[in-house]
Amino acid sequence: MFRTNNTDGIIDTDILIHASKQNEDAVTFLTMQQHVGIQISIISAIELVVGCRNKTELSQTQKFLEGCAILPITATASEVAYQLIETFALSHGLLMGDALIAATVLERDATLYTKNTRHFQMIPRLAIIRPY
Repeated sequence: MFRTNNTDGIIDTDILIHASKQNEDAVTFLTMQQHVGIQISIISAIELVVGCRNKTELSQTQKFLEGCAILPITATASEVAYQLIETFALSHGLLMGDALIAATVLERDATLYTKNTRHFQMIPRLAIIRPY
């Protein structure tokens, strides 16, 4: 069942990609999130644009992003991401994009909605929900 009562949820890129591929669970989850607002990291927005294969996909992505609250990387989040990379890059393979997304979530004391829990599970204090 979807948990949508948290208004401070930030949605990871993987869910957005699943929705763009018409994954029924992802589309339903995003539809349910619209009443509280879809929040994503600027990193997710960048990843979506980078994944576009042509101008049509870029236009569709831009239109989707207009309906999202795109959260910037702050100086504090940058510092937290650096600490996360130092701590978890070698031991757990934490990548820069995931570290920046996690740091944004931590800074806002929010919950991360992701299907890729494995990418984030080692990070202390990071609230993670796998919504479907």
